[in-house]
Amino acid sequence: MTAISKIDTVIFDVGNVLYRWDLRCLFEKLIDDPQELDWFLLNVVTPEWHFQHDAGRPLADMLPERIAQFPKYEAHINAYAARFNETIPGPVEGSLALVEQLAANGVSLFGITNFGSELWQRFRPTTAIFDLFSDIVVSGDEKLVKPDAAIYQLALDRFDVAADQCFFIDDRLENIEGAEAQGIKGHHFRDSVTLERELKALSLL
Repeated sequence: MTAISKIDTVIFDVGNVLYRWDLRCLFEKLIDDPQELDWFLLNVVTPEWHFQHDAGRPLADMLPERIAQFPKYEAHINAYAARFNETIPGPVEGSLALVEQLAANGVSLFGITNFGSELWQRFRPTTAIFDLFSDIVVSGDEKLVKPDAAIYQLALDRFDVAADQCFFIDDRLENIEGAEAQGIKGHHFRDSVTLERELKALSLL
């Protein structure tokens, strides 16, 4: 049996693999001036600050602290939490169809996502595609984030799969490298057409 023929399980990242994510999509509705918007996204509600929630820090700690630093933007910082789903403007073109095809082929589907627990609880009910997944490891629930080796090991244990059974898809190269260090075959996601080609090469589609 070849290494390729062992793969029967696909693990997806969520943000910018299945669904687009961009903080700008919300805040361009709230800040008209392009220069102010750029400054705000570089200094106030930044990806780095957001990633604290992915790592398990509660919004109840993050928001008041940030408001104290930038009181002028209190309403905007509160909007980050209240209107977070507006940072997710829709699916990545073609990706959900691939999930549906994989599910129809009987491929086991799982997820590992860097996503804050509270914000995941708001986003998850808006999406039906994850009903096709057997389980999803959410970083904010586990207080572990990709590319930490521990989150991949936790996922393998919880999904009850061996590393060499799995094909992991993520848009961030460091997360692919983290998975591959654990023996999982990785795909650095660029677009659904390229992904479809590799899924077919693995006889998963």
